[in-house]
Amino acid sequence: MRRRGGDGDSGPRSDSGDIGRAEGRPGAARHGRAQHSWFPGLRMLLLAPLLTYISVPFLVRLFPSVLTKFVYLNFLAFPFFVDFRQPELLVSNTISLHLTTEPGVTVGVWHTVPGSRGAEAQGKDQRWYEEALADAHPVIIYLHGNGGTRAASHRVQFLKTMGAADFHILALDYRGYGDSSGHPTESGFTTDVLALYDWAKARSGNSSIVFWGHSLGTGIATNAVRKLQEERGVQADAVVLESPYTNIREAAANIPLTKIYRQFPGFEYLILDSLARAGMFFRSDENVKVLGCPLLILHAEDDGVVPPKLGRKVGTCHPGFEPGFGGPKWPERGWPALRRGLGSPARASDRAPAPWQLYETAREAYKDKSKVKFVTFPEKLGLGHDYISFHPELPALVK
Repeated sequence: MRRRGGDGDSGPRSDSGDIGRAEGRPGAARHGRAQHSWFPGLRMLLLAPLLTYISVPFLVRLFPSVLTKFVYLNFLAFPFFVDFRQPELLVSNTISLHLTTEPGVTVGVWHTVPGSRGAEAQGKDQRWYEEALADAHPVIIYLHGNGGTRAASHRVQFLKTMGAADFHILALDYRGYGDSSGHPTESGFTTDVLALYDWAKARSGNSSIVFWGHSLGTGIATNAVRKLQEERGVQADAVVLESPYTNIREAAANIPLTKIYRQFPGFEYLILDSLARAGMFFRSDENVKVLGCPLLILHAEDDGVVPPKLGRKVGTCHPGFEPGFGGPKWPERGWPALRRGLGSPARASDRAPAPWQLYETAREAYKDKSKVKFVTFPEKLGLGHDYISFHPELPALVK
């Protein structure tokens, strides 16, 4: 009886254990399934950036027009909520006008008159501003860089600085920028600039007209001046290139934005070659070879957009080089020597900045070497890529 009772007692305990284990197995299974359900999501989270990184170059090759968005950045219309019809809210002695550069394309332009005529300009209309162009003060056609509009703060500062120095300034937004119509293209930019030049020339009499390009605008400036010279036989009065590059291909190969793709297999074929397929060249290094007008190149040593090293090795330092205001003087010769002047060790493999290359290319091509000048601004001034216009002595370089 004891044995049977013992057997009987052990039966229920065994059943209870089996039931507990049976109940535990579905719970463990649910836990396992829940744990495994995270893995696909985690894998996708990790794979998405990699797939994006890999696919971008191929998309660019298949659809090269995508590159125009990254180069022109005209969709970044900052500052936002600007009334282009009232430039006087940002800069004095300024009026807004619109110019038709070709059928279906109208560009917005701000005209700032010399500061010495500021009091006289109060309340005047566009006709007065147009007539004022013939007052013998020099005229600057200002060609801004990519992204934003003519109302961006550093561009407004340029208008203020050069206006106070008694220049007329005509600052336009190319087609596709700001309040201008049309779509951005390299050839279209040239058309816009030359249309503005013709408009200004017809009203300015014998006043000098200076083409002043900044960043992307430097390539636009040299394109326009070369076409003016080769197709019309007209030499520009002067060209100023602020923070320039050699050509858009070399710029794209070296700007910080493309750094993550430089080691990507097929980088040149997939991305750099696609620039040409999209119709973008901006060959300033070729354009300056055929120019003959005075050429001034401005570059800040702390420029973070135009790379500090680009292209070929520079030979000797020429008399046209001038250190910027507050900068050191370099008595030695050659780019490595300039690096020593900046406190950096010289190396035989040192490469020159793109602006310096542009200067050397132009000077080698010019018959009158004295017409080519290169001015640097020391790093300690903190002017970078966009703020050379903030230097109060900038007008003295042009005059």
